[in-house]
Amino acid sequence: MNETVAPRIGLLCALAAAMALNTAQAANLSFTGQLSADDEVPLFSFVIGALSSVTVRTWSYAGGINAEGTPIVEGGFDPMVAVFDHTGLRVGQQDDGGANVSASPLNGLAYDSFLTLSLNPGTYTASLMVYNNSSMGPNLSDGFLRTGSPSFTSAYGCSNGQFCDSWGHNRSNGWALDVLNVDEAAVVPAPPTIWLLGAALGFLRVVRRKAM
Repeated sequence: MNETVAPRIGLLCALAAAMALNTAQAANLSFTGQLSADDEVPLFSFVIGALSSVTVRTWSYAGGINAEGTPIVEGGFDPMVAVFDHTGLRVGQQDDGGANVSASPLNGLAYDSFLTLSLNPGTYTASLMVYNNSSMGPNLSDGFLRTGSPSFTSAYGCSNGQFCDSWGHNRSNGWALDVLNVDEAAVVPAPPTIWLLGAALGFLRVVRRKAM
């Protein structure tokens, strides 16, 4: 074999093997749980080893089948999601997933989240919030709008007094979230207490109804 060709073939094989390894590592991971209060914010850490299109999506408002094939019951609270890079900088936030999510069979509202981002290799943090407990950004350390108000959705008028959606429908505290096309992901055990200060300084009582 030509000596100049052999190294090129070897390089191509190595690149192909590396690409196959990255593809094999990519996974779709599912998490479920329950909140104890409207202002609770679960966090999820995930890692990607190459430039990737990553999706963070919820299932619990309208129900469906999550990435691991588990049926999710309809009826959870109206969710929001956000993603932060390894420095804590927010790189994306979303309320409703639009045409990417199904409507609730009970009320016809498509309030699940579906956030897709093109992300460089690294470690990221995703957050799950009850609408409208938005990330106050631009950093994770800036906290969340409703921290310190454990029943803020009672202002929407549902009889349960917690986990109400913005139209006053009673919803549950259950959540289901997928992190798609990542190498690994896990639930973060506890939130940093620094959020509490940032959120308290920026707390606003804003009540609005989202469009049907």
